[in-house]
Amino acid sequence: DLVLRREFVERNVAALKHVAEQCRNVAAIVGFVRPDSADNGKGVSNAAAVCRNGRVEATYAKMLLPTYDVFDEWRYFNAGDEPLVVSIKTSSGERRIGITICEDLWNNRQFEGRRVYGGDPIARSVQAGAEILINLSASPFRENIHEGRESLFAAQMQEHRVPLVYVNQVGGNDHLLFDGASMVLSERGERLARAKAFEEDFLVVDCAKRGESRIEPYPDGAAQIRRALVLGIRDYMRKCGFADAVIGLSGGIDSAVTAALAVEAVGANHVHGVAMPSRFSSPQSLEDAEALAENFGISLSTISIEPVHSAFEATLRPTFEGLPPGVTEENVQSRIRGNLLMALSNKFGWLLLTTGNKSELAVGFCTLYGDMCGGLAVLSDVPKTMVYELARDINQTAGRPNIPQRTIDRPPTAELRPDQLDSDTIPPYDVLDPILEQYIEQERSVGEIVAAGFNRETVERVARMIQASEYKRKQTPVGLKVTSRAFGTGRRMPIAAKYF
Repeated sequence: DLVLRREFVERNVAALKHVAEQCRNVAAIVGFVRPDSADNGKGVSNAAAVCRNGRVEATYAKMLLPTYDVFDEWRYFNAGDEPLVVSIKTSSGERRIGITICEDLWNNRQFEGRRVYGGDPIARSVQAGAEILINLSASPFRENIHEGRESLFAAQMQEHRVPLVYVNQVGGNDHLLFDGASMVLSERGERLARAKAFEEDFLVVDCAKRGESRIEPYPDGAAQIRRALVLGIRDYMRKCGFADAVIGLSGGIDSAVTAALAVEAVGANHVHGVAMPSRFSSPQSLEDAEALAENFGISLSTISIEPVHSAFEATLRPTFEGLPPGVTEENVQSRIRGNLLMALSNKFGWLLLTTGNKSELAVGFCTLYGDMCGGLAVLSDVPKTMVYELARDINQTAGRPNIPQRTIDRPPTAELRPDQLDSDTIPPYDVLDPILEQYIEQERSVGEIVAAGFNRETVERVARMIQASEYKRKQTPVGLKVTSRAFGTGRRMPIAAKYF
């Protein structure tokens, strides 16, 4: 909504003018918000400017405005209706360059098995004489998205017989992560060059000299998720003015992985661990938290919650008299820990990183105002089974078991009552996560999931838990998006609705 503020748009135009004034011996193509003079419409366009000879020579307005998932561009922008092709001097002479922006490049049957839009900016640009296509993108990361991008773009270049220069944003903006990996494809769809993923890069490509440019590898498996989350933590903290992070270390896998990611993002000296044992905490949990802190070189404070827990029990005893203990008493412990961590965050200016994963958040296996307290939910879009893969990748990358093997091997437990296991309350994660993927990311019905081989009672139970927990997810901290369907702005489900 910043683009609804006139001052923001004016400052963005002034910044563009400053860039253009520096473009004396080079042409630069720069994205900006273009004010539109027409009396009707939104008043601005998502645009690109050709800067050359000290001024803005031409502008292009994005034609295709997405409104799915995290995108809501019709809310802000007028759609362009004309292609822009400009002549730019290159090493092989003047070339006709067609300029497009992000979604303009995604209108292809391969994307969803059908054309999503009526018009095709790529075809129109080629028809207008484009010999090379340049696409300015802010394409959010999700797992393995690079494979789909390259396949889609290669097919289009083969169809239109022109090369593509694809320039993608890199960095974190709140929940969205942009992976960079800008690339150049030939007119036959061959990859001629690819810049680094998850970090800024500078890449010079001569399309006439094939085989001379860098093709950087793109991380695969858990490594790409790890790199994305590290980028997200680092940029969120930097842009919000936080130097240090604090994490509650339970000795479990989620807090261990969160701590490891934070150390990679901002350095061990800026990560503070807090162990908060209770009467239900096992000795091995505290031992594993201490080993983790020592292995990563982070500070560790130990604050027993027993005195506060006992005080809560004494305070509530008259009101709860005659009622059996249950989940309420368990949640009190989680909320005590959340209060202590928030107190440290307030006192020292540390960002509290929550450690809950997507599997827990999906079925409500988390405590509102307890373990959900914090400023950034690092693993909120990471299923529990992927958390274990991240732990193994972290140790493999380090060449040593920085995350203790016992933490990886032990059955997951919240340790809020004697001998508690997660599987006492929710299905085992190797059963739960595939159901969640089909129900949430693929939007499949209970019947379709059962037909895929899952137990009906289990699927129905999971679906009910997902629906019943929507109110919790609406109150969770900002979470980093790494899948195609995260709990955030791209998934808009009602709280007060009974549809199951």
